[in-house]
Amino acid sequence: MKAELFGLTREEIQAAIKPYGIEKFRAEQIAKWMYQHNAQSFADMTNIAKSMQKKLADIFNVTNVAVRAIQQSDDKQTQKYLLEFSDKLTVETVLMQQPYGNSVCVSSQIGCAMGCAFCASTIYGLERNLSAGEILAQVIFINRNLQVSGQKVNNIVIMGSGEPLANYENVVKFIRLCHEPYCLNMSYRSITLSTSGLVPNIRKLAYENIPLTLAISLHASNDETRSRLMPINKKYPIRQIIEAADDYAFITGRRVTYEYILISGINDQPQHAMELALLLKGKLANVNIIPVNPIVERGFLRPALSVTKQFVEVLERNGIVATVRREKGTDIQAACGQLRSQVLDNV
Repeated sequence: MKAELFGLTREEIQAAIKPYGIEKFRAEQIAKWMYQHNAQSFADMTNIAKSMQKKLADIFNVTNVAVRAIQQSDDKQTQKYLLEFSDKLTVETVLMQQPYGNSVCVSSQIGCAMGCAFCASTIYGLERNLSAGEILAQVIFINRNLQVSGQKVNNIVIMGSGEPLANYENVVKFIRLCHEPYCLNMSYRSITLSTSGLVPNIRKLAYENIPLTLAISLHASNDETRSRLMPINKKYPIRQIIEAADDYAFITGRRVTYEYILISGINDQPQHAMELALLLKGKLANVNIIPVNPIVERGFLRPALSVTKQFVEVLERNGIVATVRREKGTDIQAACGQLRSQVLDNV
């Protein structure tokens, strides 16, 4: 079986090619071809001699993904791709295009084990972690499509299927790779990681010296409601999560975003907003309100616009910076896990 080069750092590529007598400087050439020029085979690497291309192809692979399904929103600004890896397992990747840049939402696992009641990703459970290369392959795939029109990925959101901090080593390696000059040369501040609240790994991430934006999927203002929506809360309750997030903000100097999915009759009342305001008052934090994406399998309903507006007003009156997420791709069910679930249901 051929070894995989895609997803390796320049130094790891150097170590991989050294036993075969391939010069050290080739590592950066290979890395740039894979990560910047979207080479899908060694034959695409035109500044490498054909004899060397053949030698590399005999020994190594360059990861490619296949497209299983595509959905595009009516406004053409959001595209969702179901991408397939070599083992035929699939993940969802979403491109969101705005006047200020292109954001890609990547998955970190195939499926999810967190069991959140409002999320389609968890319906089929967790199948496996993605490697750093498989996470990066999602971004490179989108970049390849964008470069046809002279564009590129400007922001990365690790908010697709899976819990990123449950796949810690691969996700951190992916983030570091994106920052490398021979890869995407992307600022850490252009990357957002969303977690359901794995407290030990939030604390660990704070010391990685990668000051990305941390987003906490809170979704409730008290432990009783959150434990009903998110089983992880039974292990890491709200107070522990906020303490860890406070430490992250202090160590990195980065504001923490608290994501709050608004579900009709569950967590959308003024008293819930007041509880949330008391939890976050005086902290380096903001709240991102997300009216729930209706999911047939879960039966959750979206609150009325007036209810959402009232919720935000309570937060703002109490000094909490709050925004309602601008909806992208609702008509194609762009929430993570929904397209994959549709395809699996029809297999």
